[in-house]
Amino acid sequence: MSIEYAIIVKNKTRLEALIERFNTKAQAKFFIERSGGNFEDYEIEHQNFHDSLSLVQRQLSKLIKNKIIERNFLPSFLFNKNQVIIVIGQDGLVANTAKYVNEVPIVAVNPDIGRYDGFLLPFNPGNFIGAVEKVITNNFKSKIAILAEAILNDGQRILAFNDLFIGASSHVSARYKISYNNKIEEHSSSGIIVSTKAGSTGWLSSIFNMTFGMRKFIEKDDTRKKIVKLKDNQLLFAVREPFQSKKTQIDLNAGILTGPIKLVLESYMPTHGVIFSDGVEADFLNFNSGAIATIGTAKEKAKLVVRD
Repeated sequence: MSIEYAIIVKNKTRLEALIERFNTKAQAKFFIERSGGNFEDYEIEHQNFHDSLSLVQRQLSKLIKNKIIERNFLPSFLFNKNQVIIVIGQDGLVANTAKYVNEVPIVAVNPDIGRYDGFLLPFNPGNFIGAVEKVITNNFKSKIAILAEAILNDGQRILAFNDLFIGASSHVSARYKISYNNKIEEHSSSGIIVSTKAGSTGWLSSIFNMTFGMRKFIEKDDTRKKIVKLKDNQLLFAVREPFQSKKTQIDLNAGILTGPIKLVLESYMPTHGVIFSDGVEADFLNFNSGAIATIGTAKEKAKLVVRD
């Protein structure tokens, strides 16, 4: 199938978001500087991004038709196999994009290598075009990333490239029944993280960091840190801050999900229960009393173009 179009996916810069909030750049500057912030850093970041975006557009326009879409239009945009996706932004934008495109090749571009780590951004504005050319000629290398999914008993569904969060939308305990590997418990916790291999260096790593930091209070020896290495087809769930009481248990606190092995959660929260993915709280499913979520690997996958 031939590639006919390049879709550039971008997000607003912090400066653009501030101007939307305060109506003008001058008012945004006044607010940041009055708060003791460095407004110049916002301007530099904005300029660097748009310089990179302009360079990407100029090179693409010589090779293939293209258009730009903003991150907030991803859920409603119709992607197809005749496209190549150019994501330009931070790592999180790759995650936000991947769950909507279902194996349409993604060329991820780091617009500011001095600012962003770029774990998921192998290309820069100076070398990405070679990757696009290889996608067009179907001569590219890629890695396939497994997505996580949560399916509710009413048929609603949400995908995640990095991780799912299941819990309460506010800072109150999440109440639910958890079923995993033929075991069942009632829980009161700060919610559950379900991470893919791609997301294991993100939110999940902070849970491990907290656990390691507490060892000195519960162990006499200084055990070496060891984080499980997930396989491509595995997910790992971790219960955050489980609380033990007469009604709630704490033994089901982590586990591996793969293939037919699922995590099933039944909400005991009358209100404010949510499931969201990849840190985007505005894109969520309600998870209130009566809702049952089945969580595991999705049939969809993400195809990320890699460097030779």
